[in-house]
Amino acid sequence: MIKEITVVLCLGLAVWAYQATHPPPPKLCGAPGGPPVTAPRIKLRDGRHLSYKEHGFPREKAKAKIILVHGFATTKHDIMSMTDLVPHVVEELGLYFVSFDRPGYGESDPDPKRTPKSIALDIEELADHLGLGSKFYVMGFSMGGQVVWGCLKYIPHRLAGATLIAPVVNYWWPGFPANLSTEAYYRQIPQEQWMLSVAHHAPWLTYWWNTQKLFPASAVIARKPEIFSRQDLELAPMVAEKSKDRPPATPQGEFESLHQDYNVGFGKWEFDPMELENPFPNNEGSIHLWQGDEDVLVPVSLQRYIAQRIPWINYHELPGAGHLFLVIPHNFEQIVKAPFPGKE
Repeated sequence: MIKEITVVLCLGLAVWAYQATHPPPPKLCGAPGGPPVTAPRIKLRDGRHLSYKEHGFPREKAKAKIILVHGFATTKHDIMSMTDLVPHVVEELGLYFVSFDRPGYGESDPDPKRTPKSIALDIEELADHLGLGSKFYVMGFSMGGQVVWGCLKYIPHRLAGATLIAPVVNYWWPGFPANLSTEAYYRQIPQEQWMLSVAHHAPWLTYWWNTQKLFPASAVIARKPEIFSRQDLELAPMVAEKSKDRPPATPQGEFESLHQDYNVGFGKWEFDPMELENPFPNNEGSIHLWQGDEDVLVPVSLQRYIAQRIPWINYHELPGAGHLFLVIPHNFEQIVKAPFPGKE
């Protein structure tokens, strides 16, 4: 009898362990029982669909074409401060924008094999499908800013310019001095330290970590007030008001969107951004990095080090700013104008 009970308990534990580390399949947009498809999508080479949204100056007449990359827990609809951008800036510079749902978000199919390289190649495919020409600009915020590093590595020949806005930093990039990255890591609240360590050292446990009830999971997913700066807390009501009527970011499930962002963003990268070569050695384009000096989510100390290591980066540090500074229309206007000399 004891033997039978032991076998049952072992089987039960095995089933629990499997379920805990294997998330349910995503609810694909357009599939039976899944969310509807409401926006244009392209079909990528591997069969996945990428959903996008066009803004600004007409594509055929635009002087500059910019691909926008959204951040964590947002979509193509929540991109930066687009709805607040002064129309005359778009008209004056002839700016065309296209935002897209990153894999697993909104109406874009998940990519279980997502890497920094794969998302850069997705962006290149989107540009080619829309006929954006041989060169285009990329502009990304937060986790989307981190995506821009992948573009600088894998598709630099396609870029007319690039802008990283409060880009998420991976504490395990080897270019950081150990003492600097360790100090920055421990400035995060303990709840987030644990989440980051799970994503880096045991990514197969990320789903379990974010669904179990024994320990606090991601502080960012939970939107804990401790992860926001003073300015961020002041801006939060405006951000919430702007996004209240927009489609949800994770209708297909949280694993292939939020959890995978952690695994990719803080996993083991195959390149170090601080070892990149200047894609514009003859100043035919420019790279800009914007950072708030009171950002709690992305330590300013690490961005300053990156700017010191990469002399061709145009580094802009905003005093008193947190992580959400770009939702202030004036700030976003400056950011948009910076790649175009004489228009700042």
